[in-house]
Amino acid sequence: MTEVILYLLTGAAAGLSAGLLGIGGGLIIVPILFFIFSHQNIPSEHVMHMALATSLATIIVTSLSSARAHHKRGAVLWPIVFDLSPGIIIGAWLGAMFASALTSNTLRPVFGVFELLVAIHLLANYKPGTHTTSINRTKSITGGVVIGSISSIVGIGGGTLTVPFLLWHNISIRNAVASSAACGFPIAVAGTVTYIFSGWSMENLPAYTLGYVYLPAFAMIIITSIITAPLGASLAHKLPERTLRLFFAMFLLVLGFKMLL
Repeated sequence: MTEVILYLLTGAAAGLSAGLLGIGGGLIIVPILFFIFSHQNIPSEHVMHMALATSLATIIVTSLSSARAHHKRGAVLWPIVFDLSPGIIIGAWLGAMFASALTSNTLRPVFGVFELLVAIHLLANYKPGTHTTSINRTKSITGGVVIGSISSIVGIGGGTLTVPFLLWHNISIRNAVASSAACGFPIAVAGTVTYIFSGWSMENLPAYTLGYVYLPAFAMIIITSIITAPLGASLAHKLPERTLRLFFAMFLLVLGFKMLL
């Protein structure tokens, strides 16, 4: 029962943060699942892979919900999403295959460092310069592969990477965030499927797993994240952005350091 409550709270926190700043689902889900799984009777060599895979599985659902909401407002640039998707799918597959070959003890500090970098980026409030160059086929494939591979290695939907990439190419922040939400779907699907197949024949995985995806955690997180994401979006219009960034960055710093230590 305690684990169910923890999964529900994890989903609530992830949905709230995603609604507040448009990022954060996987950045919160992965470390918290790692801590929960570490205290269960789950072999330590599978803990990090299960956290990454389960996080990506939840993003399949949340990215669809988010993209649908942005599409209703006409903010998703679908031609750009479709151009990026082939590279994203290839990258997500490669990233998940690479991560599956690593040990949990290797993946944990990799995620910790990434989380700290995102926190520092939020604190610095860095905004990439814009360029008038178009996103041609080569840039779409290359950018998609990089975004997809890194995202699947750290179990996120790619917003922290896709949004700066689009802003760099002179896409407005509104369209960048909306299109990034849509790009989270191919990242999550390709990454999740790869983690399912790479974990399919693994021994000592707990019951109710689909490859590396732990279905009870997936179900509980989805339930509350879908409920709290709209609440987070509502609060985002009422609370100062600087306060939100500071709070979220400090939270990520704590999680990042705990993963490293």
